[in-house]
Amino acid sequence: MSAPPPLQIREANAHLAAVHRRAAELEARLDAAERTVRTQAERLARHDQQLRAALDELGRAKDREIAALQEQLLTSEATVQSLQAAVCQRDKLIRQLQPRAELLQDICRRRPPLAGLMATLAEAERLGPLPASVPSHPLPGGPSSHLANSTGKEEDRDHLQPAVFGTTV
Repeated sequence: MSAPPPLQIREANAHLAAVHRRAAELEARLDAAERTVRTQAERLARHDQQLRAALDELGRAKDREIAALQEQLLTSEATVQSLQAAVCQRDKLIRQLQPRAELLQDICRRRPPLAGLMATLAEAERLGPLPASVPSHPLPGGPSSHLANSTGKEEDRDHLQPAVFGTTV
């Protein structure tokens, strides 16, 4: 076999050098891409870890808040039950006091006539009984004192007792 001409060898060497350069360039780009991918993967892993930690903390915070709200709900329910019991107790007391309140209202409605009667009785007490020396004569057209003090039997006038007014209030 014969040796290839020097021009062909030079062209082949130039082509091989270009392929090597291209291979070296591609290997450098591949290394850079692998480093970028590795860096991004590490960054994504750290970010994922941070997000998981934040998610776990949110879950714990949610659980704490739910527990606090459940405790507050139980406290509120106990307060409601206590207030309902107090309302029932007050309703029972109102039912017990209602007849007395109605009686007091009735007394208040009757007070003015009773006050007049009491004033009249006080005036009668102030006047006192009739003296024994004053003969008892019936007033014309009025009832006789014998009828006023009568017990239904005809008794002697000496046994009649004089009327005495008094109040017990």
